Amino acid sequence: MNSQAVSAIRNIVFCGHGSAGKSTLVDQLLISAGAVSGPRSVDAGNSICDSDELEQHHRHSIDSAVTHCEANEKHFTLIDTPGYPEFLGQVIAALRAVEMACVCVHAGDGIQVNTRRTFEEAGRAGVGRGIVVTRLDDPKADFGTLLHDMQELWGPAVVAFNVPLGQSESLRGVASALDLPIEARDAAINLAHAHERLVERIIETDEALMEKYFEGEMPDPATLATLLHKAVAAGTFIPVFCTAATSSIGLSELLAGLALAAPAPCDLQRTAKQAGDAVPVSCTPEGPLVAQVFKTRIDPFVQKLSYLRIFSGSLSKDQMVHVQGVRKDVKMHPLLRCQGSETEAIETAQAGQIVATAKMEDLHIGTSLGDITMPSIPFPKPMVGLAVSAKTRGDEKKLALSLNKLVEEDPTFQLSRDSQTSELVMNGMSDLHLQLLRERLATRDKLEVETHDPKIPYRETISSPAEGSYRHKKQSGGRGQFGEVHIRVYPMPHDVDINEFATKSRFPAMRDHHYDAANNFLWVDSVVGASIPGNFMPAVEKGFKERMGKGVVAGYQLQDLAAEVHFGKHHPVDSSEAAFKIAASLGLREVVQKAQPSLLEPLVTLHITVPDDHVGDVYSDMSSRGGRVLGSESVGGGQQTVACQVPLRCVSHYDRTLSSMTGGQGSYTMEFSHYEPVPQNIQQEIIASAKIAEEED
Repeated sequence: MNSQAVSAIRNIVFCGHGSAGKSTLVDQLLISAGAVSGPRSVDAGNSICDSDELEQHHRHSIDSAVTHCEANEKHFTLIDTPGYPEFLGQVIAALRAVEMACVCVHAGDGIQVNTRRTFEEAGRAGVGRGIVVTRLDDPKADFGTLLHDMQELWGPAVVAFNVPLGQSESLRGVASALDLPIEARDAAINLAHAHERLVERIIETDEALMEKYFEGEMPDPATLATLLHKAVAAGTFIPVFCTAATSSIGLSELLAGLALAAPAPCDLQRTAKQAGDAVPVSCTPEGPLVAQVFKTRIDPFVQKLSYLRIFSGSLSKDQMVHVQGVRKDVKMHPLLRCQGSETEAIETAQAGQIVATAKMEDLHIGTSLGDITMPSIPFPKPMVGLAVSAKTRGDEKKLALSLNKLVEEDPTFQLSRDSQTSELVMNGMSDLHLQLLRERLATRDKLEVETHDPKIPYRETISSPAEGSYRHKKQSGGRGQFGEVHIRVYPMPHDVDINEFATKSRFPAMRDHHYDAANNFLWVDSVVGASIPGNFMPAVEKGFKERMGKGVVAGYQLQDLAAEVHFGKHHPVDSSEAAFKIAASLGLREVVQKAQPSLLEPLVTLHITVPDDHVGDVYSDMSSRGGRVLGSESVGGGQQTVACQVPLRCVSHYDRTLSSMTGGQGSYTMEFSHYEPVPQNIQQEIIASAKIAEEED
């Protein structure tokens, strides 16, 4: 591929709601272009896009799939993505590798939850957007109504590029609104009106042409065609394409339309970082190397494939390249062109291309190659957790390796080890997400696991100042143990300015202090006169921190307090670091018990999007869960988003409730907000449970 061929590249991601027919559409486009042989079918289990064993079993996509074909003198890279919200991370990553997103909308089912979400994500990614109406041969299809709904939701930039001839079962083809054919009497909408709207949106990118148009001079189709991709890149034109993939209707027209309307790699201006400064990325093979990993796949033979988008420069086998986060340059492994799960070795790749490389452990999703660093990919934070352990004793090491493979492949899957409970917790986007990942462990790694709901990460704090002392003294023959500490504790607001709080006016004798921002904990050394020798003070601080982690009331992390040690006693022979560490830990426990300790619980903010007629259900449900509704706003298309704050303990499986309440039409996002005191009756239950667990241990 020579340098002039960069303008012939079209990188496009197909996204949208589940069951919109994205995989089927991409399969049929590849067959239509002669890139693969048919027939191919998701239901038959031989789809190019759904090649994974789990995908074939469930009959829907779980991972994105990179494919390619040649058509209309253009080189297309088509990326199929999953349609379920649980796999939004795959869509977000793929959007960073392309110049255009085709949002697929089922003609019979209309605009659905994930249709809106993927459309918005494409806008945030700054790529051109188009809409592909699929399954127009569905009995419920009504293109005119659907187009009106899309224009109402997404604005006047949404314009039909072509329209169906016939409706549902009588569909016989599509007619172009760009070329305006004479024979289109049975078009689903007025074709002349569609042509007029299309022209108006396109010419907005050319002021001279726009002036001529308003003076009555109509631009010819060839002139319009040269402006299409600019209008799409600018966001002033969102073309709507019509298809019925299983009937082979609209496929060649879609490829031809994308050849004209989809932006080339050089049509989008991207910015990256070099030595901390923002720099434009020139999409030329002669430029400096700029590439980024956007996908990782690990096959059953433990071969790691890293998928790269090259934004500038070129790559070849054995080339030494700088990899973000790696000190020494790394030698490139062979490059691969991908057709679903099948790969073909190639010698070189250049700006605009999407390729893969195998077995490079330094490459991870989001990693940049070259001296210029691409922006990080913003993935949603997973909020649904399950504690996990190996079902078979001795499989712990295997479990760790298998879970880390999932982390490599899926940026919305995270692992954490709870320091208080020692539970290994896997976090995902939903129950379904975690269920499918457990199935992947079973099918790919032959590993069975046990799971249960993780413990809620409660916290402990104090409500009032208190002071006291503790003497640790032990004599059992030989050298004894002795250490005495005098302690004061103070509540510390979470949003306090530490420089204003830790002042001489509050701690007149303060000699030193350390601040733990993670737990909003201030340790203050106010000891004077060497009542505690300075060499024992680190042990005192260590004892405080140990007690902070163990808690006092129910075994949870302490936070939001200042602890001051202001006096003590020591013994010239029996005092030791160990003795003062014990004295500090037990002393802090006793003083905190005098300071009206209480439990805090995490609150999360939910943004719940539901049809208008279910908003009242959300309000009632949140009230029953002890949540607070912060407000709501219309998002168009007969939908509203309700913002709420609610205790995490009340929404650990909220996706099930919302799906049942809205018939699968609702969606939500969840993020940590802050900690608040636990209601007294709940606090008593938690403390009682903690005491029982401690006695059993």
